[in-house]
Amino acid sequence: MAFIDELEIELESGRGGDGVVRWRREKNRPLGGPAGGNGGRGGHVYLRAVPNLALLARYRMKKKLTAERGEDGEKNGRHGGDGGDLYFDLPVGSIVTNTKTGEKFRLDKSGEVILALPGGHGGRGNESYKSFINRRPKESTPGGPSESATFSIEVELIADVGLVGLPNAGKTSLLNALTNSTAKVGEYPFTTLEPNLGQCYNLVIADIPGLIEGAAEGKGLGHKFLRHIRRTRLLVHVISLEGDNLKKRYDTVKTELVKFDPELGKRPEFIVLTKSDLLPDEAKIKQLSEPLKLIGASIFTLSNLDDVAVGAFRQALLKHFSTP
Repeated sequence: MAFIDELEIELESGRGGDGVVRWRREKNRPLGGPAGGNGGRGGHVYLRAVPNLALLARYRMKKKLTAERGEDGEKNGRHGGDGGDLYFDLPVGSIVTNTKTGEKFRLDKSGEVILALPGGHGGRGNESYKSFINRRPKESTPGGPSESATFSIEVELIADVGLVGLPNAGKTSLLNALTNSTAKVGEYPFTTLEPNLGQCYNLVIADIPGLIEGAAEGKGLGHKFLRHIRRTRLLVHVISLEGDNLKKRYDTVKTELVKFDPELGKRPEFIVLTKSDLLPDEAKIKQLSEPLKLIGASIFTLSNLDDVAVGAFRQALLKHFSTP
């Protein structure tokens, strides 16, 4: 199923059930007192966070979702049942905006539930109006109206580690090597058209589609996914050893991240030089990586085919997050 991280949909709560006018009727007795029941409450609309990134794809053909209407009151003082609530399940990391009011809701924790639209109140039946003064009331009220609004939804991945870099740097291969992910890998730019996720022990790792110069202004594909890096705890700059001037490639990606959100410039980071099997000359690797040492980040050199090197990097990640 395709990954969808943006959606607009109309949601509507349930209308309240009507109160009714009814009278008690018993065999061989004159008309009795008031016995009209109250209407039931209309269903509320709740937003619920679920750890499933594919959820928005369920709703791509839906234009509107509605909670149930409350039931009308009945005779003999019976109240109508409440309408069923609508739980709108969304991926953890969703930012939901009510386009009518501008109110924003953030779903950051799995299982979190937020009331988005209340259901209409139930109307009053004539039994509820009975008093010493008014023994045979004929009043009743309709149920309260529903509420509706269009909601705009954006998903921001919440990951421990974000793999960033230029297209074809080896991010997806590294994700597959570190985790049990089987994301698509190709030998051409922009193989990754959507974020991929994998889990390394208790760490969630996200492979963010390749960035290019100008991504923050909308060039290439990566700009669409820059927001997924906002809440990543550690950035891993993945740079292929194919070609020269590794520092320039690092600077290109770092510049785009900072343009998009200056806070990303303060985020902890590692640098991983990939495809070392294509450049077996260690002296050449040392020469190419020397300018990167000025950055001050930990630098790792590996091939995704080298289990020992991948294992060492995996342990470095675990140690980073276990250190207070």
